[in-house]
Amino acid sequence: MANMQTKSLNTPDEVRTLPKTKIEVINVGELSLMKLTFEPGWRWSEHVKPTVGTNSCDVPHFNYGLSGRLHVRMDDGTESEIGPGDAQLLPPGHDAWVVGDEPYVGLDFQGGYLYGKAAY
Repeated sequence: MANMQTKSLNTPDEVRTLPKTKIEVINVGELSLMKLTFEPGWRWSEHVKPTVGTNSCDVPHFNYGLSGRLHVRMDDGTESEIGPGDAQLLPPGHDAWVVGDEPYVGLDFQGGYLYGKAAY
């Protein structure tokens, strides 16, 4: 039987920083929760791609927007936007950027184990 576990994003297990990017991760058992903060002007292809080395983001995401807005374009050309209160299931193969002058802050329930790390 699994034991109950409680953790706080106020004391993350790992913090990754890239230009205009803050990634805070807590690990709970085999799961992770990631809080993303992208500053105005952030774009995956400019600020994360140089570190991970892939043509587009290859990490799947299950996102929940807390503040700001994030626009996403899939490799097939389809587009969507996420903002406060929105949930988004996002498969690999996309670019994304902050819309407007407010940072985008969101939670990701799927990609925390890998996001912002060099491709392996």
